[in-house]
Amino acid sequence: MRVAIAGAGNVGRSIARELIANGHKVLLIEKESAAIKPDSVPGGTWQHADACELQSLEEAELDTYDVAIAATGDDKSNLVFSLLAKTEFGVPRTVGRVNHPGNEWMFDAQWGVDVSVSTPRLLSALVEEAVSTGDLIRLLTFKRSTAHLSEFTLPDDSTLVGRRVRDVSFPGDAVLVAIIRDGAPLTPERDRAFEGEDEMLFIVTQDAEADLAEMLANEDPEG
Repeated sequence: MRVAIAGAGNVGRSIARELIANGHKVLLIEKESAAIKPDSVPGGTWQHADACELQSLEEAELDTYDVAIAATGDDKSNLVFSLLAKTEFGVPRTVGRVNHPGNEWMFDAQWGVDVSVSTPRLLSALVEEAVSTGDLIRLLTFKRSTAHLSEFTLPDDSTLVGRRVRDVSFPGDAVLVAIIRDGAPLTPERDRAFEGEDEMLFIVTQDAEADLAEMLANEDPEG
């Protein structure tokens, strides 16, 4: 794929290196001359320009790219770049970095954002997932649907321990997609029995999330 990245800070450069290592062609657009560091991204192409200016994106031939990633540290710039990439240049896929959680609601299709990535929300979810047992934790949201990926760590004293997958009825719009046990992913086969400290991964709609959380809490003797 051809990928254009607006913002060549630590985040932008890290993304670029990963994509190049996977065989993709990457252009980094950066307006601050001090951040232009070609040696830091071997194999990448650089453009010293403002990614929010239409002329700069025309010179970059943004319409020839498959993906546009807004990775600057400024949410306004990320929104403008995403909108221009989608509406003016028809880039098929746009990804927007959210720096401040309060701005997350703006990163949607109206601003040309196909997928938003909120670093604060992601870190918060990972912390909760690491320390929480017995609570349903939302890990990420699928932008083009109302579904979420959520995690629940099964307490040792849960009434689900010892029961088989086939004997447990989850809410209709909640699908158990995997079980992580001792660091290894397992398929939720019908005859597989739950064990304490199992990490259960669900795809669940927003409407069914509360029902799933309530159902899991009721399976916990202390819930």
